[in-house]
Amino acid sequence: MLRQAVVLVGGVGSRLGGLTAATPKPMLHVGGEPFLDILLRNIARYGISEVVLLSRHKADVIRSHYAEKPVPSLRITICEERSPAGTAGALREFAHVLDDTFLLTNGDSLFDFNYLALHQTFDPVTTDFSIALCEVEDISRYGQVTLGTDERVKGYAEKNGLPGQSGLISGGVYIVSRRIVDDIGPGMVSLETEVVPGLVERGRVSGKRFKGYFIDIGLPESYAQAQVEIPAWETRPAVFLDRDGTINRDDGYTHRPEDLSLLPHVAEGIRAINESGRLVIVISNQAGIARGFYSAEQVDLFHAELNAKLQSFGAHIDAFYYCPHHPEGVVQDLAVTCDCRKPGTALFDMACRDWKIDLGQSVMIGDKEGDILAAQNYGLKGFRTTGNDMDTLVKRILG
Repeated sequence: MLRQAVVLVGGVGSRLGGLTAATPKPMLHVGGEPFLDILLRNIARYGISEVVLLSRHKADVIRSHYAEKPVPSLRITICEERSPAGTAGALREFAHVLDDTFLLTNGDSLFDFNYLALHQTFDPVTTDFSIALCEVEDISRYGQVTLGTDERVKGYAEKNGLPGQSGLISGGVYIVSRRIVDDIGPGMVSLETEVVPGLVERGRVSGKRFKGYFIDIGLPESYAQAQVEIPAWETRPAVFLDRDGTINRDDGYTHRPEDLSLLPHVAEGIRAINESGRLVIVISNQAGIARGFYSAEQVDLFHAELNAKLQSFGAHIDAFYYCPHHPEGVVQDLAVTCDCRKPGTALFDMACRDWKIDLGQSVMIGDKEGDILAAQNYGLKGFRTTGNDMDTLVKRILG
């Protein structure tokens, strides 16, 4: 399971001039909020629970920001270099906090693809470093990566291309074995120019191509570009899913992690939604809470297990929303007015409050008439699943 992400946020950002004199580059605002906030929210979508920020330049700005504004569902650890150590030296200095295998990403770029798909291809026996590759029209700013037919990286060079030359580049997202620390010497060491080329020579680096939105905010022109593009990128359609009978077998008030059983083809369908760029959001009635059969904490544990099981298939659910009320409107012996129980629509409102959702392109999938009615009540198309057809249903929805 991919549990930890490490984000490199220590650079000075000199190419941005005065913008980074008092502010670390990843903390520059894009669309009204720090770029790093956007990046961390995207990381959290994949079920990653811990982020380590390797910092130096203006580390106090980063530290104070996340002390005041934590990211939901993420435990954030900020590690500040004692002296400039470079991108590899920072990993060496804080090797003691690294998982055996972790996601590594630059703090000043964003590549929108399925991180879990990269993790699935990572072989911890034969590989120390796996690169998410994307194709760009001009590699001169980034350098080119050459990939063999066996998905082993054959060439890795920094900024060696001619202006206007297209090709594969590193998207700044990696799956990494902590073993690479053994290849990092003392002092200031660059991951890109000193460590990775040596690993390539030994055949220890793999790469996989992905399609998805990519931007690096390291230049004034690309930073200005991000102000327009990222808010548009964040607004995306959602596929809302019922839970019991749609994703997992419904045994009646199912809530124990050990009772979780995915329905056929569900993981494949959810992964296809993930890779289409849409959000996957669960909208579920959980009347068992009101009836005292289980607690909200047990529901959260069940959902964590569900995402862990999906992660093994390279899939994930972005968020869960559920109604804890009984059909007769009783919660802990108190009468309540409830519009969150399907076919009510309050859960959709909650999701739209937390996420930038393009409702015009969003749909609902469920196994009961109440799911379809809820979708219709919210102005969405509803699709009924048989419990055995999620993959084909998703293909039809995605076109």
